[in-house]
Amino acid sequence: MPDSALLKRTELPRPNVSAEQAAGILRNYYGLEGDLKELGSQQDRNYRIDTGEAFYVLKICHAEYATIELAAQNAAMRHLATLADIPRIPEPILAEGGEDILVLTIDDEDYQVRLLTYLDGEPLTQRKYLAPQVVAELGGLTARIALGLKDFSHPGLDRELQWDLRRAGPVALHLLKAVTDHARRDRIAKAMVTAVKRIQPLAGKLRVQAIHHDITDDNVVARPDREGRMMPDGVIDFGDVITGWLVADLAVTCTALLHHADGDPFFILPAVRAFQEHYPLNEAELKALWPLIVARAGVLVASTEQQLAIDPNNDYVLGNAAHEREMFEVATSVPFALMETAILDAVGHGAPAFDTGVLARLLPEITPEMVRLTDLSVMSDALVEDNWSDPQIDWKLLARAAAETGVSSTRYGEYRLSYTRTLSERAPATFALHVDVCLPATTTAVAPFSARVVKDGHHLILSTPEISLHLDGIDCPLEEGAEIEAGTPIGTIAGVAGAVGGLRLQLCRDPDLVPPLFARPSHATVWGWLCPSPATLIGADLDAPAPQSAALLAKRKKSFAKPQKNYYADPPQIERGWKEHMFSVTGRSYLDMVNNVSIVGHGHPRLARAAGHQWSLLNTNSRFHYAAVAEFSDRLASLAPEGLDTVFLVNSGSEAVDLALRLAWAKSGSHNIVSLLEAYHGWTVASDAVSTSIADNPRALETRPGWVHPVTAPNTYRGPFRGAASTADYVASVAKALDAIEEAGESLGGFICESVYGNAGGIPLPPGYLDEVYGMIRARGGVCIADEVQVGYGRLGHFFWGFEEQGVVPDIITVAKGMGNGQPLGAVITRREIADALENEGYFFSSAGGSPVSCVVGMTVLDIMRDEGLQENARETGDYLKSRLEALGQRFPLVGAVHGMGLYLGLEFVRDRETLEPATEETAAICDRLLDLGVIMQPTGDHLNVLKIKPPLCLSRDSADFFAAMLEKVLSDGW
Repeated sequence: MPDSALLKRTELPRPNVSAEQAAGILRNYYGLEGDLKELGSQQDRNYRIDTGEAFYVLKICHAEYATIELAAQNAAMRHLATLADIPRIPEPILAEGGEDILVLTIDDEDYQVRLLTYLDGEPLTQRKYLAPQVVAELGGLTARIALGLKDFSHPGLDRELQWDLRRAGPVALHLLKAVTDHARRDRIAKAMVTAVKRIQPLAGKLRVQAIHHDITDDNVVARPDREGRMMPDGVIDFGDVITGWLVADLAVTCTALLHHADGDPFFILPAVRAFQEHYPLNEAELKALWPLIVARAGVLVASTEQQLAIDPNNDYVLGNAAHEREMFEVATSVPFALMETAILDAVGHGAPAFDTGVLARLLPEITPEMVRLTDLSVMSDALVEDNWSDPQIDWKLLARAAAETGVSSTRYGEYRLSYTRTLSERAPATFALHVDVCLPATTTAVAPFSARVVKDGHHLILSTPEISLHLDGIDCPLEEGAEIEAGTPIGTIAGVAGAVGGLRLQLCRDPDLVPPLFARPSHATVWGWLCPSPATLIGADLDAPAPQSAALLAKRKKSFAKPQKNYYADPPQIERGWKEHMFSVTGRSYLDMVNNVSIVGHGHPRLARAAGHQWSLLNTNSRFHYAAVAEFSDRLASLAPEGLDTVFLVNSGSEAVDLALRLAWAKSGSHNIVSLLEAYHGWTVASDAVSTSIADNPRALETRPGWVHPVTAPNTYRGPFRGAASTADYVASVAKALDAIEEAGESLGGFICESVYGNAGGIPLPPGYLDEVYGMIRARGGVCIADEVQVGYGRLGHFFWGFEEQGVVPDIITVAKGMGNGQPLGAVITRREIADALENEGYFFSSAGGSPVSCVVGMTVLDIMRDEGLQENARETGDYLKSRLEALGQRFPLVGAVHGMGLYLGLEFVRDRETLEPATEETAAICDRLLDLGVIMQPTGDHLNVLKIKPPLCLSRDSADFFAAMLEKVLSDGW
């Protein structure tokens, strides 16, 4: 039991020392003067002083704390300061009289006073989200301090402390006397009793040494890394340093992390792994870790209740109360067995799997050959269009299969698409820990092992200390508590003879747990250990194959060319889509905000039917005569301005730009092309030649052929000339290039640019820019090419073509991307005489360009855009989304500007709104965090600091709201 002095100290308020009195102490005993600011503490009174030259912390505590304990704290700091690879720590400062610790009487109360250096940085407490890298860094920092204190000793370390987890049970029971909410008090007491019972058998194997015992998000200081993440690198407040259990140091850190966990206790695992890498814990310590976390959380909430009863105006305690209650809620939200398994698994100490081979059959009348499996995965052919969103779809498909075969079963370990949730910031529980079986009613069930019968209404459990079987759908005549042998009949499938009954079965290794039916993908391995497959009970292979995403990525890297990059370092395996949503093989739904290829959305049934029908009839090349190529070409020409009446069909945007350049050369008789800096037009030799984006090609500026003449990009946000009045300056840059071509005695082939500055995120060109440039180009015999591959085809909402915003008509339009909704399809639209000029160089042919399937797909896309009002949706939803993003710019300095229109938007991040320093690393980290929250987004621009927002044009307002909300969450909570 803790002694009376300890219990008395738990009831102390903070020292009653004012800022004026603290200033007097600093002036009279340390010779320091400056600005004071009170810092938070539960039972001490702390002030920071800024002398103008340095910062210090004055720490004042009650005389009830033994001076030798304070001396131990100072000695620990000085000891650590002598070691290598130690985080920043404070330095104790002697008083002018040489004292390490002052004993002073203030208003008839005795206090002890110390002065420490102040560590600059920011605590992590108020940062709601901590990235896995930060969590790991905190765990590693805790381990490094523990290692540094391993051989440290001091007589002041052996003391009674309310936070000592070796005494957590008695201390908590004492503190709980102050908790007036009886339900809360009982919950805390129950959790503490369970935790202590799990710790006691392990206590003898828990190592004891000097520990800090309070490395929390409050007691570390952090500084931003290049990505803007606050990385902890300093430790403060050695007030709880004691001789205690080594593992308690990690338990304290992990408990503090739980209020950043968003309800997910697995959040702590990077810290556990990092601690283990620096300072390995033994198996007993690893098993004790979670019970110690629960105990720490219980002591914290109980202490807070008591402290507020004593000192109701303590802002520090008031501010932490909600955090500490959240820690307790998360700590008690999961079974001890689950977290013990998760912790052991995280450090490579996974326990052996349960041998289900020792189990007998549950349904002896059902042979394995009778069972038909029902596929409910992301790849299921039975899940069509959006029927996966029907809450009853699993049972409907299962019953349909049973009607055909007599017996049907779902699969264990399957990630069910039917349990996905669109627009969800957290991956839903999709991993099936059970199986459902449809089979004839009145089928006999027998006990597959000797067990005790437990009944909970219609829920039947066959329980043993090693394994329990949970069953629903059985009429069981056995009495509660009956002990039965393997093979004993336990009842029949509910229902009348001739009907179809339903059976749900699930195994669980924890006899005290009623397990969930599904687990989140990130928890699947651990829950799968606790709830092994029941396939043996049926005698058939009911297990779904596990996704092989990592192996497939390795195969891709082995066989797929390295320059053809993939999004994300650890990408989800996407195998399905619907409208603006994409689904991974684990059933995680992602909002697709970057896929301008799928203009009408993913999985559109009308498009799938049209393409499939045409495939079933004919697909060949465009040199054959068939209706689709004539109809589609005519329709494209009708969408272009008058005079642009001739269409080439190709496979891609790169091929379209390449062909457009060839047409310009053929028409003008010259190869000289003026293009914009920072632009991207494609990957063929010619289209790459006019692409100068260093984000796409770091050597772009030094490898342009002589016929390419790049001019200053008219970026009105960060270019050399800014704002709407910059037109003349940017036009002058073009004139200068044209003059240089003429001075060299050469002629002009043409000019190419995006009608809206797409590669920078959709920045509009300066007013009248294209009108003036096109005039200069045509006056010199050149051809004007509008690259509409990214920005055209209705995406801007307010205009079908981007050049319409400038009030001009080009000589050639290139288009691709969304016009095929993913089918390889591009087009060049021009005037007849320009097209005919290519005849002088021979005929043009593109093997798949204009194929029957491509043409049918292209026409169906246009039909869908018209019938579903997608251009109008791009305008309305895009304008709404832009307003939401602009509102974020009013709150977050990182947001430099919102560019674009319709559903081609760009959100540019800058570190400084005056210098416009690009926030490149932050943008990459924000994209990664958005992926965690269910949003697919990628950076663009030469500095890769712009979110290129170009979703399918069917984007709903709910989806726009979700994207804006998740972006706001990242900017608010961190990344």
